[in-house]
Amino acid sequence: MTRPLVVIETHPIQYHAPVYRELQERFGVPVAVIYQSDFSVVGYEDREFGTSFAWDTDLLSGYKSVFLSRITEIGNEATVSSMRKAIATLEPGAVLLVGYSPGFHRLAFFEAWRSRAPLLFRGETTDHTQRRSVSHAFARSIALRVLYRTCARLLYVGQHSYQHFTRLGVPTAKLRFSPYCVDTSVFKTTEEDREDLREDAREHLHISAGDIVLLFSGKLSERKGPDLLLAAVKSLSPKSRKRIVVLFLGSGAMQPSLESFAKQCPELKTRFVGFQNQRQLSPYYHAADLLVLPSRHSETWGLVVNEALHHGLPCVVSDAVGCAPDLVAPGLTGEMFETGSAAGLSAALVRALGLVNRADIRNSCRNRVGGYTVAKAAEGIANAYWDVVNTPKNVVSQCQLQD
Repeated sequence: MTRPLVVIETHPIQYHAPVYRELQERFGVPVAVIYQSDFSVVGYEDREFGTSFAWDTDLLSGYKSVFLSRITEIGNEATVSSMRKAIATLEPGAVLLVGYSPGFHRLAFFEAWRSRAPLLFRGETTDHTQRRSVSHAFARSIALRVLYRTCARLLYVGQHSYQHFTRLGVPTAKLRFSPYCVDTSVFKTTEEDREDLREDAREHLHISAGDIVLLFSGKLSERKGPDLLLAAVKSLSPKSRKRIVVLFLGSGAMQPSLESFAKQCPELKTRFVGFQNQRQLSPYYHAADLLVLPSRHSETWGLVVNEALHHGLPCVVSDAVGCAPDLVAPGLTGEMFETGSAAGLSAALVRALGLVNRADIRNSCRNRVGGYTVAKAAEGIANAYWDVVNTPKNVVSQCQLQD
């Protein structure tokens, strides 16, 4: 009997659970996930979003899950012994680890290493998102080199991730591609869907057919840069500015200041629709003409870009956004600008206006993100798993046969 791939995570994540399901159902890899807590299933308050919610997608079916703690059970807390017992009980053929911060992930690394099962690692690895002192960067590099040497295979999610691993001396023979992705089964992404949803969505938002809609989707926080977007639009020519509506899809502490800034001269047309769950997103993406993600830092990937491109929506992003070299092709699927520069963003918006409302550009967007799917992510993990267990399997051929 094939031993399972045991994954250790802090909580069920809407972008990860579909990959684990696909691993088991499509590629025949038995999957068991050890979760620290069930808070994302039961419901919780997100500090950056400033609201309470639970995800509206299925996060637990299709694979086995074990919770070290449940928020509804008083006194039930995750401990070292509970993790150790869970790993031992599951008897892993390999263990997949997904990060090294917070401390729970470092504990998972140690306990997985202690179990002597082969270690796989897939995380949002990058060197570009934060500025570090020379001493901090040096210490980090040494620690990660040691950490990565303990892994049998490492999975890179994109170009920045690949560069991070190779810079730290990971041999290419140990690397497998498992792209960062979103589950499109909850969306309506086709041209037919756009025709069905766009007009009604704009009417609901009181946006005219001739307006250009710039969509910001995410937490209204300083690191995401929503204020940069407003500043950039204010610096556009009056003719361009009057046609633009800035649509904020999300919530957070900055909303009052953003609303106040938008009303200052020159006044901007804005819509704030608050946090929306996954199944509610497609009408907003189809109502928009450009997605704008002006993050200042700590944007290791930027999955809203995946979501937008699947809908055929070109994207304007700062060069701090991790997925930029993978998904944003200037003049084809969007534009890039220098991080923190409102003037740079304004110039990028002017360039990007040439991409608006073009069927060929929407097709390019969907093609660009076509290799960043749940199936491709699962395929990469499956290949790494079969590499290190005793039962070889031609995963790539299986995927090609089923495509």
